[in-house]
Amino acid sequence: MCGSHQEMRMNTRKILVVDDDPTVLHCCQRILEPEDYHVSCVPSADDAFDNLEMGYFDLMIMDVKMPEQDGFYLLRKVREKWPLDRFLELPVLVMTGYPTQETLRELKKGGARQIISKPFTPDELLAAVKIALERSKRNGEEKSIGD
Repeated sequence: MCGSHQEMRMNTRKILVVDDDPTVLHCCQRILEPEDYHVSCVPSADDAFDNLEMGYFDLMIMDVKMPEQDGFYLLRKVREKWPLDRFLELPVLVMTGYPTQETLRELKKGGARQIISKPFTPDELLAAVKIALERSKRNGEEKSIGD
């Protein structure tokens, strides 16, 4: 018996999904877990922040429009809590049903690196996740070369 399954599990990327819609959380989990991502789903910005304080994630996928605290609040809170270097290591993929130019500009300014419009297909989500993780990996390699 090969150790490849155990090795794959050790290399599994951890993704935090933040959305107030349980259907979106379930869909993201259903799409990502078969691709060997470990997915944690939370319904609010405050829950997301608590999860980020407790552990490391390779990617955060978040909604913009949520009751109580929105995605802009979450991005600001993460930037305030951790130095910019740590924040840049956490790529953020934003899901939004309202991709206006103003919203996109504010999200980019807040640190979002990838944006996907709702509704999205499984293939669109997987492609966006792959791009976000590859950009993060490239940024990490560039940073380590320059250190």
